[in-house]
Amino acid sequence: MKLTDAQLKQLETDGFIVIPDRFSEAEVTAIRSRLPKLFSQQDEANVIERNSGVVRTAMGLHLRDELFADLVRHPRLIEPAQQILREPMYVQQVKVNVKAAFSGEVWQWHTDFATHHGEDGVRKPLALNLHILLDEVTDFNGPLYFLPGSHRASEHAATLDNETTSYPLWVTDHDRVREMANRSGIVAAKGKPGTVLVFHDTLIHGSPNNMSPWDRSIFSLIVNPVSNAYTTATRPDYKHHRDLTPIEPVAADCLEDYVTRLEAPAA
Repeated sequence: MKLTDAQLKQLETDGFIVIPDRFSEAEVTAIRSRLPKLFSQQDEANVIERNSGVVRTAMGLHLRDELFADLVRHPRLIEPAQQILREPMYVQQVKVNVKAAFSGEVWQWHTDFATHHGEDGVRKPLALNLHILLDEVTDFNGPLYFLPGSHRASEHAATLDNETTSYPLWVTDHDRVREMANRSGIVAAKGKPGTVLVFHDTLIHGSPNNMSPWDRSIFSLIVNPVSNAYTTATRPDYKHHRDLTPIEPVAADCLEDYVTRLEAPAA
Protein backbone atom coordinates (compact mmCIF):
# COMPACT_ATOMS: atom_id res chain seq x y z
CA MET A 1 0.00 0.00 0.00
CA LYS A 2 3.05 2.23 -0.11
CA LEU A 3 3.99 4.53 -2.95
CA THR A 4 6.47 3.52 -5.61
CA ASP A 5 9.72 5.40 -6.18
CA ALA A 6 8.20 6.87 -9.35
CA GLN A 7 5.17 8.15 -7.45
CA LEU A 8 7.35 9.68 -4.75
CA LYS A 9 9.42 11.39 -7.44
CA GLN A 10 6.32 12.79 -9.14
CA LEU A 11 5.02 14.06 -5.80
CA GLU A 12 8.32 15.80 -5.21
CA THR A 13 8.38 17.31 -8.71
CA ASP A 14 4.74 18.18 -9.36
CA GLY A 15 3.36 18.41 -5.81
CA PHE A 16 0.60 15.86 -6.46
CA ILE A 17 -0.09 12.32 -7.66
CA VAL A 18 -3.24 10.64 -8.97
CA ILE A 19 -3.64 6.95 -8.07
CA PRO A 20 -6.45 5.10 -9.87
CA ASP A 21 -8.35 2.10 -8.45
CA ARG A 22 -7.19 2.61 -4.84
CA PHE A 23 -10.67 1.83 -3.48
CA SER A 24 -13.15 -0.59 -5.00
CA GLU A 25 -16.56 0.27 -6.41
CA ALA A 26 -18.21 -1.55 -3.49
CA GLU A 27 -16.16 0.42 -0.95
CA VAL A 28 -17.00 3.73 -2.60
CA THR A 29 -20.69 2.78 -2.64
CA ALA A 30 -20.50 2.08 1.09
CA ILE A 31 -18.84 5.45 1.72
CA ARG A 32 -21.42 7.28 -0.37
CA SER A 33 -24.29 5.51 1.39
CA ARG A 34 -23.50 7.40 4.60
CA LEU A 35 -23.72 10.84 3.03
CA PRO A 36 -27.49 11.50 2.76
CA LYS A 37 -27.97 11.10 6.51
CA LEU A 38 -24.94 13.26 7.29
CA PHE A 39 -25.96 15.95 4.81
CA SER A 40 -29.48 16.09 6.27
CA GLN A 41 -28.25 16.82 9.79
CA GLN A 42 -28.75 20.32 11.16
CA ASP A 43 -25.08 20.62 12.06
CA GLU A 44 -22.86 23.69 11.78
CA ALA A 45 -20.21 21.40 10.29
CA ASN A 46 -22.38 21.18 7.17
CA VAL A 47 -21.52 24.28 5.13
CA ILE A 48 -24.28 25.27 2.73
CA GLU A 49 -23.89 26.87 -0.70
CA ARG A 50 -24.88 30.51 -0.63
CA ASN A 51 -27.12 30.42 -3.71
CA SER A 52 -28.48 26.89 -4.06
CA GLY A 53 -28.92 25.96 -0.40
CA VAL A 54 -27.32 22.52 -0.90
CA VAL A 55 -24.36 21.16 1.05
CA ARG A 56 -21.01 22.51 -0.15
CA THR A 57 -18.83 20.67 2.35
CA ALA A 58 -19.63 18.39 5.28
CA MET A 59 -16.88 18.38 7.90
CA GLY A 60 -15.83 16.47 11.01
CA LEU A 61 -17.23 13.26 9.53
CA HIS A 62 -15.05 10.86 11.55
CA LEU A 63 -16.68 12.24 14.70
CA ARG A 64 -20.17 11.81 13.28
CA ASP A 65 -20.06 8.39 11.60
CA GLU A 66 -18.28 5.10 12.35
CA LEU A 67 -17.34 4.36 8.75
CA PHE A 68 -15.45 7.64 8.48
CA ALA A 69 -13.79 6.95 11.84
CA ASP A 70 -12.29 3.87 10.18
CA LEU A 71 -11.64 5.53 6.83
CA VAL A 72 -9.36 8.22 8.32
CA ARG A 73 -7.10 5.39 9.57
CA HIS A 74 -7.26 3.25 6.45
CA PRO A 75 -3.81 1.92 5.52
CA ARG A 76 -4.34 2.76 1.84
CA LEU A 77 -4.30 6.39 2.94
CA ILE A 78 -2.20 6.38 6.09
CA GLU A 79 0.70 4.17 5.04
CA PRO A 80 1.61 6.44 2.08
CA ALA A 81 1.26 9.47 4.39
CA GLN A 82 3.60 7.87 6.93
CA GLN A 83 6.00 7.05 4.11
CA ILE A 84 6.05 10.72 3.04
CA LEU A 85 6.02 12.48 6.41
CA ARG A 86 8.09 9.97 8.41
CA GLU A 87 6.83 11.11 11.81
CA PRO A 88 3.68 10.82 13.95
CA MET A 89 0.73 12.72 12.49
CA TYR A 90 -2.78 13.63 13.58
CA VAL A 91 -6.12 14.02 11.84
CA GLN A 92 -6.30 17.73 11.05
CA GLN A 93 -9.47 17.89 8.94
CA VAL A 94 -12.02 15.44 7.53
CA LYS A 95 -14.72 16.36 5.02
CA VAL A 96 -16.58 15.56 1.84
CA ASN A 97 -16.55 18.40 -0.67
CA VAL A 98 -19.58 18.43 -2.95
CA LYS A 99 -20.35 20.07 -6.26
CA ALA A 100 -24.00 19.34 -6.89
CA ALA A 101 -25.11 19.04 -10.51
CA PHE A 102 -25.95 22.42 -12.09
CA SER A 103 -25.24 24.36 -8.87
CA GLY A 104 -21.89 23.42 -7.33
CA GLU A 105 -19.91 26.62 -6.76
CA VAL A 106 -16.27 27.49 -7.34
CA TRP A 107 -13.35 26.94 -4.97
CA GLN A 108 -11.00 29.84 -5.63
CA TRP A 109 -7.31 29.40 -6.37
CA HIS A 110 -5.58 28.76 -3.05
CA THR A 111 -3.05 26.79 -1.06
CA ASP A 112 -4.29 25.02 2.05
CA PHE A 113 -1.24 26.16 3.99
CA ALA A 114 -2.36 29.77 3.71
CA THR A 115 -5.45 28.93 5.78
CA HIS A 116 -3.63 26.56 8.14
CA HIS A 117 -1.01 29.23 8.80
CA GLY A 118 -3.26 32.29 8.82
CA GLU A 119 -6.13 30.81 10.84
CA ASP A 120 -4.56 28.02 12.90
CA GLY A 121 -0.99 29.15 13.44
CA VAL A 122 0.53 26.09 11.78
CA ARG A 123 4.20 26.96 11.40
CA LYS A 124 5.43 24.82 8.50
CA PRO A 125 3.79 23.64 5.22
CA LEU A 126 3.98 19.94 6.06
CA ALA A 127 0.33 18.86 6.02
CA LEU A 128 -0.76 16.39 3.38
CA ASN A 129 -4.04 16.08 1.48
CA LEU A 130 -5.44 12.59 0.87
CA HIS A 131 -8.55 12.56 -1.33
CA ILE A 132 -10.84 9.83 -2.63
CA LEU A 133 -13.02 10.52 -5.68
CA LEU A 134 -16.56 9.37 -4.80
CA ASP A 135 -18.04 10.15 -8.22
CA GLU A 136 -16.49 9.94 -11.65
CA VAL A 137 -14.72 13.26 -12.07
CA THR A 138 -14.52 14.55 -15.63
CA ASP A 139 -13.64 17.78 -17.41
CA PHE A 140 -17.23 18.91 -16.95
CA ASN A 141 -18.33 18.43 -13.33
CA GLY A 142 -15.86 20.57 -11.44
CA PRO A 143 -12.53 18.70 -11.22
CA LEU A 144 -9.73 19.95 -9.03
CA TYR A 145 -7.24 22.06 -10.99
CA PHE A 146 -3.58 21.73 -9.95
CA LEU A 147 -0.66 24.02 -10.86
CA PRO A 148 2.26 21.56 -11.15
CA GLY A 149 5.35 22.57 -9.22
CA SER A 150 3.66 25.46 -7.43
CA HIS A 151 4.28 23.76 -4.06
CA ARG A 152 7.97 24.63 -4.30
CA ALA A 153 7.44 28.40 -3.96
CA SER A 154 9.39 30.06 -1.16
CA GLU A 155 6.51 32.42 -0.31
CA HIS A 156 2.80 31.68 0.09
CA ALA A 157 1.12 35.08 0.17
CA ALA A 158 -2.68 35.02 0.35
CA THR A 159 -5.69 37.21 1.07
CA LEU A 160 -8.75 36.21 3.07
CA ASP A 161 -11.85 36.12 0.83
CA ASN A 162 -15.14 36.27 2.75
CA GLU A 163 -17.28 37.33 -0.20
CA THR A 164 -17.06 34.91 -3.12
CA THR A 165 -18.65 31.84 -1.50
CA SER A 166 -20.17 30.75 1.81
CA TYR A 167 -16.79 29.36 2.95
CA PRO A 168 -14.08 31.89 3.93
CA LEU A 169 -10.83 31.05 2.16
CA TRP A 170 -7.31 32.44 1.99
CA VAL A 171 -6.86 32.82 -1.77
CA THR A 172 -3.81 33.12 -4.00
CA ASP A 173 -3.21 36.31 -5.97
CA HIS A 174 -4.24 36.03 -9.62
CA ASP A 175 -0.88 37.30 -10.85
CA ARG A 176 0.82 34.43 -9.00
CA VAL A 177 -1.63 31.93 -10.50
CA ARG A 178 -1.03 33.33 -13.99
CA GLU A 179 2.74 33.12 -13.52
CA MET A 180 2.63 29.48 -12.44
CA ALA A 181 0.08 28.44 -15.07
CA ASN A 182 2.13 30.05 -17.85
CA ARG A 183 5.22 28.25 -16.56
CA SER A 184 3.88 24.73 -16.01
CA GLY A 185 0.28 24.62 -17.22
CA ILE A 186 -2.83 23.40 -15.41
CA VAL A 187 -3.75 19.78 -14.73
CA ALA A 188 -7.33 18.65 -14.11
CA ALA A 189 -7.34 15.81 -11.57
CA LYS A 190 -9.85 13.39 -13.09
CA GLY A 191 -10.70 9.74 -12.60
CA LYS A 192 -13.20 7.07 -11.71
CA PRO A 193 -14.65 6.57 -8.23
CA GLY A 194 -12.03 5.09 -5.94
CA THR A 195 -9.19 7.17 -7.41
CA VAL A 196 -6.94 8.73 -4.75
CA LEU A 197 -5.28 12.14 -4.98
CA VAL A 198 -2.30 13.01 -2.79
CA PHE A 199 -0.96 16.56 -2.75
CA HIS A 200 1.13 18.94 -0.69
CA ASP A 201 -0.13 21.74 1.55
CA THR A 202 1.44 24.44 -0.62
CA LEU A 203 0.20 23.24 -4.01
CA ILE A 204 -1.91 25.95 -5.67
CA HIS A 205 -5.26 24.44 -6.62
CA GLY A 206 -8.92 25.30 -7.12
CA SER A 207 -12.00 24.05 -8.95
CA PRO A 208 -14.62 25.57 -11.25
CA ASN A 209 -18.35 25.53 -10.68
CA ASN A 210 -20.32 22.50 -11.82
CA MET A 211 -22.58 23.33 -14.77
CA SER A 212 -22.95 19.68 -15.72
CA PRO A 213 -25.90 17.39 -14.90
CA TRP A 214 -23.55 15.12 -12.89
CA ASP A 215 -22.73 15.43 -9.20
CA ARG A 216 -19.13 15.52 -8.02
CA SER A 217 -18.15 14.58 -4.47
CA ILE A 218 -14.68 14.03 -3.02
CA PHE A 219 -13.65 12.70 0.40
CA SER A 220 -10.82 14.74 1.89
CA LEU A 221 -8.50 13.85 4.77
CA ILE A 222 -5.77 16.26 5.83
CA VAL A 223 -3.04 14.90 8.09
CA ASN A 224 -0.33 16.95 9.77
CA PRO A 225 2.74 16.03 11.84
CA VAL A 226 2.08 16.30 15.58
CA SER A 227 5.28 18.36 15.82
CA ASN A 228 3.69 20.91 13.44
CA ALA A 229 0.31 21.21 15.16
CA TYR A 230 -1.87 24.30 15.40
CA THR A 231 -0.75 27.05 17.80
CA THR A 232 -4.03 28.99 17.83
CA ALA A 233 -7.52 27.59 18.26
CA THR A 234 -9.80 30.29 16.90
CA ARG A 235 -11.64 28.11 14.38
CA PRO A 236 -14.14 25.45 15.48
CA ASP A 237 -12.82 21.93 16.02
CA TYR A 238 -14.49 20.58 12.88
CA LYS A 239 -12.33 22.91 10.77
CA HIS A 240 -9.08 21.99 12.54
CA HIS A 241 -9.28 19.15 15.03
CA ARG A 242 -7.68 19.54 18.46
CA ASP A 243 -7.02 15.85 19.09
CA LEU A 244 -3.30 15.31 18.49
CA THR A 245 -3.35 11.55 19.07
CA PRO A 246 -1.01 10.00 16.47
CA ILE A 247 -2.87 8.07 13.77
CA GLU A 248 -2.48 4.30 13.83
CA PRO A 249 -3.66 2.40 10.72
CA VAL A 250 -6.50 -0.08 11.09
CA ALA A 251 -6.90 -3.35 9.19
CA ALA A 252 -6.88 -3.20 5.41
CA ASP A 253 -10.32 -4.86 5.31
CA CYS A 254 -11.91 -2.34 7.69
CA LEU A 255 -14.59 -1.37 5.14
CA GLU A 256 -15.72 -4.91 4.38
CA ASP A 257 -18.29 -5.01 7.17
CA TYR A 258 -19.93 -1.84 5.86
CA VAL A 259 -19.99 -3.29 2.36
CA THR A 260 -21.53 -6.51 3.62
CA ARG A 261 -24.20 -4.71 5.60
CA LEU A 262 -25.09 -2.57 2.60
CA GLU A 263 -25.33 -5.56 0.28
CA ALA A 264 -27.32 -7.73 2.72
CA PRO A 265 -30.97 -8.20 1.63
CA ALA A 266 -33.57 -6.44 3.73
CA ALA A 267 -35.32 -8.71 6.26
